[in-house]
Parts: sequence; C-alpha cells; structure tokens
Amino acid sequence: MPKNKPPIPGKYIDPLVDFAFKKIFGNEPNKDLLIAFLNEVFRGRKRIVDLVYNKNEHPGDLKDEGAAVFDLLCTGDNGERFIIEVQRARQGYFKERSLFYTSRLISDQAPKGKRSAWGYNIAEVYLIALLEDFTLEDSPANSYLHDICLCNRDTGKIFYDKLGYTYIELSKFVKAETDLDTDLDKWLYFLKNMPRMDRLPVYLRKPIFEKLFSIAEYTNLTKEEKTMYDSSLKHKWDNKNVLDYAVKEAKHEGEYNKALDIAREMKKDGMPLAQISKFTKLSIGEIEKL
Repeated sequence: MPKNKPPIPGKYIDPLVDFAFKKIFGNEPNKDLLIAFLNEVFRGRKRIVDLVYNKNEHPGDLKDEGAAVFDLLCTGDNGERFIIEVQRARQGYFKERSLFYTSRLISDQAPKGKRSAWGYNIAEVYLIALLEDFTLEDSPANSYLHDICLCNRDTGKIFYDKLGYTYIELSKFVKAETDLDTDLDKWLYFLKNMPRMDRLPVYLRKPIFEKLFSIAEYTNLTKEEKTMYDSSLKHKWDNKNVLDYAVKEAKHEGEYNKALDIAREMKKDGMPLAQISKFTKLSIGEIEKL
C-alpha cells in the first residue's frame, strides 16, 4: 500500500485535526470562539451567553456498560449540554452512536436513589456533528445542514424541542468567498479551507475571526504544540491514505469482476478468445478458466 509523504503544515493549522480542533475550540481562554460558532449553528433559535467545559469521557454506571467519549462536551449558561463532534470518515452505526451519546447525557441527569422529587426535569441536550469526508445516507444532494428533532411524523409539528441533532456535511459546502451570506457560512468556509489560506480574508475582519486566525497560526504554537499538531496531522493523513487505498482497491475489484462477467458471456457466444481478451483486457489464461 502506498505511503503518504510526511505532512507539511501550512500557515494555519487544520481545524478539523483533533489537536487543532481542541486547541481552537476546547479550552477556557477560547470559549468565546465556541460560543460564537454554536450561536450561528442554532441560527437564532438559541442564544448562548456563557458555557463551561466538562470532561469528555462518561463511563457507564455498570462495570460492563460502554463509556461515551466525546470530542468536546460543554454546558451552557441555562444548563444545556452540548456535544461537538468531528467525524472524518464514514462509520458504521453513526446515527446510533449519536443517539447513544445524547441518551447517556440524559440518563446521567437522574439523581441516584430516589427520583420522586426530581420529576424528570431534563436539561436540554444537543449534538453538533461536523462531517468532513462523508455524507449521511439518503441525504439530499443540495443540502449540507441537517437540523434534526423529535416531531409528529404526520403533521411535522415539533413534539419535543429540548433534544436536537445538527449534522453539517462539509463536503457539500461548496460556496466560494463571494457567496458567503451569513456568519455561519463564514465559519464553515473557515473550517473547510483554513489549511489552504495564507492570510485573514477581508470578509472575516471581525474581532472573533481575528482572534481565531491568530490562535490558528502555526508559528504561534509552542514547540510542544507543534509536535502534537504534526503528529495529529500525520495521523489524519495516514487514515485518509488507508481509506483512499481501500476505495481504489474496491473500485479495481469491481471493474475486474465486471470484466469477468462480460468475458464469460462472450465466451458462451463462441467469440474467439483473442477478441475477448482485446475487449476485456483479460489474459487468454484468465478467459480459458471461465
């Protein structure tokens, strides 16, 4: 399998690399960046004023119960819980994993022991997932932002608005700089294109984005941070190389099987082996075995 060349960092770090994402969005001095991003994601439906970061691993209550490990977990000023995830490649049971994560945060709210005084007063729980190199199944081709909630199947009326899932398919976000209408557009453009930028664009000259670009400049990282980022970037590139190779091999295998099927039919029809070989690019020996 071909090897990737060592990653060469650009002027700005890739915000979708694990270390970089947590460096930009996941620590107390930079929480204003996460608040600003989340407020744009909710598009006026919610307004977050402050938040605190929580531990990102929630072990199960029972010994053999699986733990939930989040990229970022935080609590808003009204007690809302936010899970922010970056998903770089397709994963089996991804939707189910989202449900498991949010269910864990809901069940964790129950007080241990007596529950009569609690009355199931559940705080809001939201999951925001940034999908980098894959899309959801049956997702419309022209839609990259999916705002999911519990609703009545027949009427479409929202049944419960304190549990929500926002999936953002970055591969479908193809707007150019001149097409960025909202601040959410600008956030998504930055998330997708920052590694290829060499300056802060004029249209992003707001204090929040100026701070973001300063934090994300590779030369502003400490020596230890550069080592951690380089390692995280290499891990991402290695994973992408493995995925690309698997896709290429699957495509090649599919084309080969298709050629065998065609050759088999041509052979049944009595066509000369040399002609079948010329048409399908298979060897005479491969065709004789059919």
